Amino acid sequence: MSQKVIGLVGGMSWESSAEYYRIINERVRDRLGGLHSARCLMWSFDFAEIEALQHADRWDDATALMIEAAQRLERGGADFVVICTNTMHRMAGQVQAAIGLPLLHIADPTADRIRAAGLRRVGLLGTAFTMEQDFYKGRLVERHGLEVLVPGEEDRAVVHRVIYDELVQGRVEEASRQAYREVIARLVERGAEAVILGCTEIMLLVRPEDSPVPLYDTTTIHAEAAVDLALSEYGAAIPG
Repeated sequence: MSQKVIGLVGGMSWESSAEYYRIINERVRDRLGGLHSARCLMWSFDFAEIEALQHADRWDDATALMIEAAQRLERGGADFVVICTNTMHRMAGQVQAAIGLPLLHIADPTADRIRAAGLRRVGLLGTAFTMEQDFYKGRLVERHGLEVLVPGEEDRAVVHRVIYDELVQGRVEEASRQAYREVIARLVERGAEAVILGCTEIMLLVRPEDSPVPLYDTTTIHAEAAVDLALSEYGAAIPG
């Protein structure tokens, strides 16, 4: 079976990008056996540059960098593009418009799994940008018909702080795991039937046993969807 080349836009942060690389290669080995591994390319950012643009609200500059990264992957021979972060799907539409390759949006395979499980009302954890802006929630609601709950203001601040002050720096603190458990519990009290780990680093901290409802880890789901596409016959069309 011929593999397509996965183009990974990574480095946001490298900790979660390393998980993408691991999961993708493990799944290819599981599917094909033997010594098989994934055919992939990765463009990895210096995350300090991206983080500074995010928090300075310089999204146009960040978009230009993301487009450049995707175009580098296209020139390098990628068959489709995967943005290895939830937050930077804020500019997924602009990136898709600037390249001639499909872009596998992180929200779509996540929503597909949730709907396949018969669930509709979901909690969303992520950076403040992901939880508060409409680029991610709106896609889940409008394209997939989900009802999305986000934490209250204080809980959103805690979730965001832990991501940037700890997880992207490779720190996994037990106190933060407990804080996330409490945030999840409050979402469940409000009716969440499942919780989306909508930041690719959260899977480093939160485990299934930390939640009374199913957790949907976007890192693993996105990586597995990339493998499905890479091993599909000639590449099934990706919804735009």
